[in-house]
Amino acid sequence: MSQMNLLQAINNALITAMEKDDKVVCFGEDVGHFGGVFRATSHLQEKFGRARCFNTPLTEQGIVGFANGLASQGHKAIAEIQFGDYIFPAFDQIVNETAKFRYRSGNEFNVGGLTIRTPYGGGIRGGHYHSQSPEAYFAHTPGLKIVVPRNPHQAKGLLLASIRDDNPVIFFEPKRLYRAAVGDVPEEDYELPIGVAETVREGQDCTLLAWGAQMEVASKAAERAEKEGIDCEVIDLRSILPWDVDAVVASVKKTGRLVVTHEAPLTNGFGAEISATVQEQAFLHLEAPVNRVCGLDVPYPLSHEAEYMPDETKVFEAIVATMNY
Repeated sequence: MSQMNLLQAINNALITAMEKDDKVVCFGEDVGHFGGVFRATSHLQEKFGRARCFNTPLTEQGIVGFANGLASQGHKAIAEIQFGDYIFPAFDQIVNETAKFRYRSGNEFNVGGLTIRTPYGGGIRGGHYHSQSPEAYFAHTPGLKIVVPRNPHQAKGLLLASIRDDNPVIFFEPKRLYRAAVGDVPEEDYELPIGVAETVREGQDCTLLAWGAQMEVASKAAERAEKEGIDCEVIDLRSILPWDVDAVVASVKKTGRLVVTHEAPLTNGFGAEISATVQEQAFLHLEAPVNRVCGLDVPYPLSHEAEYMPDETKVFEAIVATMNY
């Protein structure tokens, strides 16, 4: 075991993947000698050479288009989009090409070796172009997998699993935790399952569901609720697509209540899909409506970031309201 922050765990995962498989190639804006804007790819170019870690032009559509071609020829392509907010110029390539490549060729060709890494979320005072959480846009697209780690240990294991998965994966990294979250990470190679949620805290009264950076918020809210005699079960979804319906529904059937929290705006956020599915499959077990604690339906603000973010207090208040329904 080594103590690593989230960035170091991601870097370690990339090194592990590149050492094990010479078809793993890493590229994006400034990822080479500079190591990317957050330094996630530091020292990869000097360790593996310019042919396997290199800079691209500043064109996200071109990065993903190139990645599709590289992956279709058998490479394990790891494309970095510098911020999740900048992924939208590549939206057409991702949803119309990446996601449909296998389907439209009848499985004669695929881009299953493609992983798109990108930092997402707020909490760094980045304003409206550096703070968005765009996971729900891609969750509407069959053919993709979407993964969001909550800490360094999860980041390494889930990233290695994503790189080796037979399907294209978008790997959203919670940038607020890049240097804030430090934990024990195995130095050896390991993978964590995609599509399997993890219950990080057992409870009987209310299910609390989150992913990525919101897991820290949810856990603190659960600790606060415990002081009020409320026993919360906390689940890390880990994968948005596919998501672990069985685990969430089983927990809700036990507790009778569900609070979902995510940074993305409320309307059409992925919490809405979770809410709909839970009421379909656990309606007779619900003691209260599903409660969503999310970002506001406004562009991500700079000066009012604290008001926008779904924080510990907002989640705690939602738990109390759900219990008192």
